[in-house]
Amino acid sequence: MKKVCVISGISRGIGKAIALEFAKNGYNIVGTYSKNKNLAEQTQTEIKLLGAECLLYKCDISREEDVKNLFEKAVKKFNRVDVLVNNAAISIDTLFSEKTAENFKKTLEINLVGTFLMSKFFGEFMFSQKSGKIINIASTNGINTYYPMCFDYDASKAGVISLTHNLAMQFAPFVNVNCVAPGFIATESEIKDMDQEFIKMEEEKVFKKRAGTEQDVANLVLFLSSDKADYINSEVIRIDGGMYGA
Repeated sequence: MKKVCVISGISRGIGKAIALEFAKNGYNIVGTYSKNKNLAEQTQTEIKLLGAECLLYKCDISREEDVKNLFEKAVKKFNRVDVLVNNAAISIDTLFSEKTAENFKKTLEINLVGTFLMSKFFGEFMFSQKSGKIINIASTNGINTYYPMCFDYDASKAGVISLTHNLAMQFAPFVNVNCVAPGFIATESEIKDMDQEFIKMEEEKVFKKRAGTEQDVANLVLFLSSDKADYINSEVIRIDGGMYGA
């Protein structure tokens, strides 16, 4: 029987790369999307072409009822969950003077509360199975890479890191909970508004002298989900190519 990986936000970018990597490696996929159904269905088609099943579900992960419904459908279809990847996130980048409480709360609700809710339902189920892995996608912005336009995003990712440690304790000894903190990853949404001069400047901060790729992150997430990483728990692993000042 194939293992099952639940991934929030598989429409594009890092979430899509993770979904495809797990499908290539023998997992069936449960994937969520929030708005772009067409992109999500394209990912679903690519997953199926790799020989995996994919349950696709529109879900606002900040709403408990939505997450509960997703959980029930996933368990009904596959009767098991082996890995949860909390990937879905938003970033509302504005000048500090233009930031509002409404946008700040929305960022926290999706990035932090959503991670909590997904982990609560699927983590408790994996605990009852006495096996499972949770990988939270945070950011170096939650550690020590700071931009004033990202106050709310940075705070949410710092919260995800803290949540990771608490969840690891909550679900011990059966479920490993780890956190991946990407640095400058050249996803389409990340670089679409950047000029080449700024991209080059950011790459110069990286020891590897290049931006990371979605596949770099997917490779790490797959490893953390494997038996080879069974003694890695409650860790925050930077994946940033090495950065000056980090």
